[in-house]
Amino acid sequence: MIEVKNLSKSFGSKHVLNNISTVFRQGKTNLIIGRSGSGKTVLLKSIVGLHEIDSGEIHYGDMRFDTLDFNNKKKLRKKIGMLFQSSALFDFATVIQNVLFPLEMFTQMNREERIERANFCLKRVNILNSNNLYPSEISGGMQKRVAIARAIALNPEYLFCDEPNSGLDPGTSIIIDSLIKEITEEYQITTIINTHDMNSVMEIGDNIIFIHGGSKWWEGDKNDILHSDNRELEDFVFVSRMAKALKGEF
Repeated sequence: MIEVKNLSKSFGSKHVLNNISTVFRQGKTNLIIGRSGSGKTVLLKSIVGLHEIDSGEIHYGDMRFDTLDFNNKKKLRKKIGMLFQSSALFDFATVIQNVLFPLEMFTQMNREERIERANFCLKRVNILNSNNLYPSEISGGMQKRVAIARAIALNPEYLFCDEPNSGLDPGTSIIIDSLIKEITEEYQITTIINTHDMNSVMEIGDNIIFIHGGSKWWEGDKNDILHSDNRELEDFVFVSRMAKALKGEF
């Protein structure tokens, strides 16, 4: 579980996040949604420690993250997996070398143990017989699955996903959503996903917070969202669905 209390963040005179409080639940897919510029990406980066917050609290379980010193934050980050918008695979490394990277950096495993773990993670995301290929030699969907394998290599307690379906076709997006949800439930990870993809919201939105103008405007699950009387949320859902329809994705 991750809990944020009264979190605020500014850049100079610009207030980006205003007094946000919420709980991200373990074993659930927790989604942060909102329009571009709403503050959802800043919220995600603040929670993971890429931005220093101005005020408020960030709790990972019973540990208060925002007050930890550098060394203790580094220890906690070993429990965190990251799935970046662009997959962020190393172009110069093969599939298995990409997954081995965090194991080589952060564990005391011997080489045989590292390779066994990397192969297990690749098999878990259904990447087979591709160990020696480079990212440029596999599809965007496969790249995303390799990135998920790398993100779970250290068996994280927390998983952060920034726009995981960016650049993917609708069919592949559904596969990636399902895979993230399966892994979240299987390993009881606290997963936080930053997205504007309404397909993702309606398919895997166990817990959803809607950010509008830097504030938490609404909170609920995928069953609540279509019955909300929140005008700003209704507008966001309508615009998102219209954009999908115009692209032929509905």
